[in-house]
Amino acid sequence: MKYFFLIALLMLSSAQFAQNTSIGIGEKLVFTASYNMSGLMTDIAQVTMETGQVKTSKATLLHLKCTAATYAKWDNFFKIRDLYESYVSPTSLTPYLYKRDISEGNYYKFMQYTYSHKTNSVKSLMRKKNSKGQTYDKIATVKINGGTKDIVATIYHIRNLDIHKAAQGDTQSFKVIFDNEEMVINVKYVGKETITTALGKKECYKLALSLKNKNVLKGGSNDNLLYLTADANKVPVYAKFKIPVGNGELKIKSATGLKN
Repeated sequence: MKYFFLIALLMLSSAQFAQNTSIGIGEKLVFTASYNMSGLMTDIAQVTMETGQVKTSKATLLHLKCTAATYAKWDNFFKIRDLYESYVSPTSLTPYLYKRDISEGNYYKFMQYTYSHKTNSVKSLMRKKNSKGQTYDKIATVKINGGTKDIVATIYHIRNLDIHKAAQGDTQSFKVIFDNEEMVINVKYVGKETITTALGKKECYKLALSLKNKNVLKGGSNDNLLYLTADANKVPVYAKFKIPVGNGELKIKSATGLKN
């Protein structure tokens, strides 16, 4: 189950560089996360994506927050309370600070990245618990490639791509830093498709995702798909994915505070 919400977030991400024309302050997207249990797709959790504003002594940043929480009836089986945050430029979406605080069953981990874009590196803080339940910290400096971003910043960058200019079959690769390692994600533009969602019938951009040299995503080209509304907001409304322990879906429940 640890893979489930990582992949759920990965399925909402796919971009490298863009000016922010789609993301505003006060946006809130709510999703239902489902998992195939004994052959039935079962709703197990809610995933929420929100934006806000944070003012520091030097700048005003856009606060991007993603949370995942199992519904109460599943907490005794496997309780999940995950928080992912990124603080980015409101115009370019360049990340400056990233935090990940996850609690999944008996597993706990906190990660923080402080970016240095001039040196293409991040200062990493990892906090975990040992077998006795005591927390300990590991601090490291991790080199990254230019343009590498955390998972949350990447999620929002996809919606600023000029997808309408892509040709069917076009593929793009990009890097995401996760647990102090860079992952290469390949994204292929499949075409347009109209699907029924909680927001109504929506014409969508259909994307196929895969991870290079990783065994987290399984299946073929039709097993890991992301649908974005084919409009100025590019709202992620549906995703399906296959992982080593099964397959799952994300479906939009509500979308408020959209910029366009």
